[in-house]
Amino acid sequence: MKKIPIALYCAIWLALITPDLIADELPLDSIQLPPGFKISLYAANVENARSLALSPDGTLFVGTRRVGNVYAVVDTDNDKKADSQIKLATGLSMPNGVTFYKGDLYIAETHQVLKFSNILKDLGHVPQPIVIHKGFPRNNWHGWRYMRLGPDKKLYIAIGAPCNVCVKTIPFATIMRMNIDGTGLEPYALGVRNSVGFDWHPQTRELWFTDNGRDWQGDDLPPDELNNAPRKGLHFGFPFRHGTQIVDPKFGHRPLPGNMIPPERELGPHVASLGMRFYTGKMFPAQYRNQIFIAEHGSWNRSEKIGYRISLVRFLPSGKLSYEVFAQGWLQDGEVWGRPVDLEIMADGSLLVSDDNANAIYRITYNQ
Repeated sequence: MKKIPIALYCAIWLALITPDLIADELPLDSIQLPPGFKISLYAANVENARSLALSPDGTLFVGTRRVGNVYAVVDTDNDKKADSQIKLATGLSMPNGVTFYKGDLYIAETHQVLKFSNILKDLGHVPQPIVIHKGFPRNNWHGWRYMRLGPDKKLYIAIGAPCNVCVKTIPFATIMRMNIDGTGLEPYALGVRNSVGFDWHPQTRELWFTDNGRDWQGDDLPPDELNNAPRKGLHFGFPFRHGTQIVDPKFGHRPLPGNMIPPERELGPHVASLGMRFYTGKMFPAQYRNQIFIAEHGSWNRSEKIGYRISLVRFLPSGKLSYEVFAQGWLQDGEVWGRPVDLEIMADGSLLVSDDNANAIYRITYNQ
């Protein structure tokens, strides 16, 4: 695979994320799912829809990356299809990360975290936010922050490396965590190139996260990763090792951290594994319970495109993890019409999927 300049790199990426379909033209009948599953349009025209957070009353909060907006998407008549979309904030710096907790909405911008108090009181007239933490690096490269609330009631925030591959000091290439009021910031996971999705195992409460592999090692190297961080302070290899044992040609000769561990499962090369969720709903068959769904945003620099799908990682009785395709069809004969980003589980057990290319949110259901 031939190396291309950064300017062309950006141009290709922009071309991939530019939507050219409107809601009525989305070919959802092309999406292939296992028997009994169905996909439908939950919300249309949600520009650049990315990270999702669901409130107990069913209000869906949606972050963005390139348009600077945060939305509330509401199903007012409870017909399982959104009929109201409210723009809560505009002009923000890549507000990708959204988290809801005890009536408050938290938004992760590139450089800071905002809090909108009592957000559900009046979605049409939201209060001015307060900054609960500021001072994150203002890097554009991997500068979109993914954020979620952990079972310890702390905010976990990914700070990607500001490069394809490089050595940088903390907070770069980490998953950080802090108290809900913005105090006590500390690194939790190290050596993480760029995580845009994580969740906690429903039984062990251990953190699991996806990580995007580096570019320019060829079509099939390195893989993306699914990692498990049962405690803070572990190092996940970047930039010295990629996948289980791929040595980086530039940095692999350096002394390795003593706390470095391999991924739990290698994923596809360049699939851009983003949002992930342990399935905790009751709608899907029992064999999906506590298994991992992953939104694969899709490759941008591979000679043959890969990803653009939802994959499933299963915990096998042997202790190993399987890796299979669950939903696909956003890539058709080399042409892309949709790019899954994040996942959320509704109260009824259905699975929501955001798509920042088609500006849509889908709902996956099961009915035997």
